[in-house]
Amino acid sequence: MKIQRVEWQSVTLRLQEPYAIAYDAIAETENIFLRLETDTGLVGWGCAAPEVEITGETADSVQEALAEIAEPQLRGGDPQRILKILETIRRPMRHKPAAVAAVDLALHDLLGKTVGLPLWRLLGGYRESIQTSVTIGILPQEETIQQAQRWVEEGFRCLKLKGGLDPEEDARRVLAVRAALGPSVHLRFDANQGYDMDGALGFVERVLPAGVEFLEQPTHRRNPQLLGRVTGRAPIPIMADESLLNRRDAFRIARHELADMVNIKLMKVGGLAEATRITHIAAAGRLDVMIGSMDEAALGIAAGLHLALALPGISYADLDGHLGLIGDPSHGAVLHKNGELRPTEAPGLGFDPKL
Repeated sequence: MKIQRVEWQSVTLRLQEPYAIAYDAIAETENIFLRLETDTGLVGWGCAAPEVEITGETADSVQEALAEIAEPQLRGGDPQRILKILETIRRPMRHKPAAVAAVDLALHDLLGKTVGLPLWRLLGGYRESIQTSVTIGILPQEETIQQAQRWVEEGFRCLKLKGGLDPEEDARRVLAVRAALGPSVHLRFDANQGYDMDGALGFVERVLPAGVEFLEQPTHRRNPQLLGRVTGRAPIPIMADESLLNRRDAFRIARHELADMVNIKLMKVGGLAEATRITHIAAAGRLDVMIGSMDEAALGIAAGLHLALALPGISYADLDGHLGLIGDPSHGAVLHKNGELRPTEAPGLGFDPKL
């Protein structure tokens, strides 16, 4: 089997409800869909969801990397030799993780289709579904409560609130949401690097009555020692997100006990193969793992879901980046009911985008 055609298309996806985090406001996202066609007629799909602040990429830089580096290695290549192809492109594309992820996903999609199995079964088959959190951006308190109640009415039982601008106001919002929803809903909080040490520890102390599951990335990624100090003193688990971009980061976080948990996103680490390696490093370092997401099409979310279902070392999922995207050509790649995510059960990633 050989790869005969390599094509991609950029798609701008607007959000039904724009949202704000500590360092940005998001109203739309641009994803690049990659299509690999083989001489047997099989087609593999991948996608890239670049974000300058996290992956250091734009849609243009992803397409440039695909054209100049990935396509020459893919065309005529054997798609079943996934790691060989990925190792060939990884170094020259080391600053283009979302572009690498698109290639990785398309190759894994082809592998699943070749053997006739959905990826979650092929990669390990540990569980059949997983609960996801759904994210609420930075909003005034009453609007936060309204959104939280709406998501709960739609069946979600785990909410992640965004903050990082004002720890005292953030704590008030968390406590208000807990009071409005009662004890049955899981609450998580993401500060997106917005706190200093006093702000992070003060926030944690104030929200202890709310039973927050964990605090995600409270401090800036450029100061890992500060993250470690917060982790050492906080009475709730601390999760690293922006601080984890590759295997070396995972090893450093585990070795120096800089966090209790890590958020692995396929787009920031370069796809399923690399995310699997990082998951094993985290397990060896006794770090809990969450599979997270960017603002990305359902095809990318499906890839994260397949990995989360495949491996026992993954305990949490934050795979809601596709919800509310307008015009997603891969809408339907992920099935959800009452906050539980399931794949389509078709081979590979389980869905061919309508492009």
